[in-house]
Amino acid sequence: MSRRLTFDDTRRSLESGETTVERVTAGFLKEVDEGKRLNAFLSVFRDRAMEQARGVDAKRAAGKAGPLAGMVVALKDVLCLKGERTTCGSKMLENFVSVEDATVVARLRAADAVLIGKTNMDEFAMGSSTENSAFGPVRNPVDESKVPGGSSGGSCVAVAGGMAHAALGTDTGGSIRQPAAFCGVVGLKPTYGRVSRYGLVALSSSFDQIGPFANTVRDAARILHVIAGHDDRDSTSVSVDVPSYESALTGDIRGKKIGLPVEAFGEGLAPEISGAIDRCVGRLRDGGAQVSDVHLPHSRYTISAYYILMTAEASSNLARFDGARYGHRSPEAYDLASMYTLSRSEGFGAETKRRIMLGTYVLSAGYYDAYYRKAQRVRRLIQNDFFEAFRHVDCLLMPTTPTTAFGCGEKIGDPLTMYLSDVYTVSANLAGIPAISVPCGKDGGGLPIGVQILGPQFGEPAILNVADFLEKAN
Repeated sequence: MSRRLTFDDTRRSLESGETTVERVTAGFLKEVDEGKRLNAFLSVFRDRAMEQARGVDAKRAAGKAGPLAGMVVALKDVLCLKGERTTCGSKMLENFVSVEDATVVARLRAADAVLIGKTNMDEFAMGSSTENSAFGPVRNPVDESKVPGGSSGGSCVAVAGGMAHAALGTDTGGSIRQPAAFCGVVGLKPTYGRVSRYGLVALSSSFDQIGPFANTVRDAARILHVIAGHDDRDSTSVSVDVPSYESALTGDIRGKKIGLPVEAFGEGLAPEISGAIDRCVGRLRDGGAQVSDVHLPHSRYTISAYYILMTAEASSNLARFDGARYGHRSPEAYDLASMYTLSRSEGFGAETKRRIMLGTYVLSAGYYDAYYRKAQRVRRLIQNDFFEAFRHVDCLLMPTTPTTAFGCGEKIGDPLTMYLSDVYTVSANLAGIPAISVPCGKDGGGLPIGVQILGPQFGEPAILNVADFLEKAN
């Protein structure tokens, strides 16, 4: 695994004249070539990235460069970039070319980040291991026999494998934080509505949120500052002022109240992860924070509620892929009914079909009240648990995952066991609150362990500050 280059490393070299953005970009493109076995990228923008890098160098020379000048960023292939393919890891959209930029992509480019390519992912963001891609699985650069997590595994591996400074992923139920924990990088899920979803191919519209992977909390904060903010084209985008997230990284946590959800430390949590969290608690107390137990009494229902609601929304969102307007159309179709049936049967993979069928079932007549409506009520109870907890503490600390990275193929045939990989992450999506995973050690086999910090809605400054403190302390 190549040495990971932080944006601070690059900025120092740029400011001293030791390198140029063009040379930095060329170096990352070389790493992408050398890391092909990891299957992290689906598209690489060689000529486009080099042209952009030369333009950024010219802006730097003129003193007009943006705040991310010189940062090389990869994009999950669920985000639209004009003139490039957006496949969503699916045969259904294998040849679909975007006609406009996602808002986050436009904002990155305006800040002079260099966009290097599109990354592999679980098909339509459905998965926890990035083994469900129509274009092959992604490998964990720490141990290639292990999965990188999912569904944003390609973006995470691009960063963990030294192929980009940072990457954008999407988090519907933990798809940024879980791979960040498995690969040993920083992964941030912002508050729902903090970042525009315009130009994101939706999995589950009330859960999806775009966020960064980075090697440091500071780099994640810089990216969030650029991509956050209201967007008139996204009706779920919230009009709340964007603070300077980097300024929040004071290193001072004295007097901060941090809660430990008792329910997150029970059966199923690997002892080595529990021990790593205990060490984090000790460091927080040494830094002057007050750490105490809190309760999230409805947390045992999170997986059930999440997979009912998410599959319902997924089945509705994916109904548009019918072979009629765009996407895969079966050459074997002979009438309208066969076009729908064959195009969807051929275009979607097994996990996507499974979730469409589950979602259609829970929305069907006779089951809507028993499943979907009840899950919505449980979602409100889970949100209320967090609102009550944040009346007493500034943020929460808990594991990101119950285990470290599992083996390739180990859980692909057991969907229920796979779904439990998200047991500690889905609650933040149900509640719409921000959460960040940072590395906090390794297990006996050398695999990374992640710790998760959660905050109230729009509480990103607080969780970034605690995460930055733990990053330095660890």
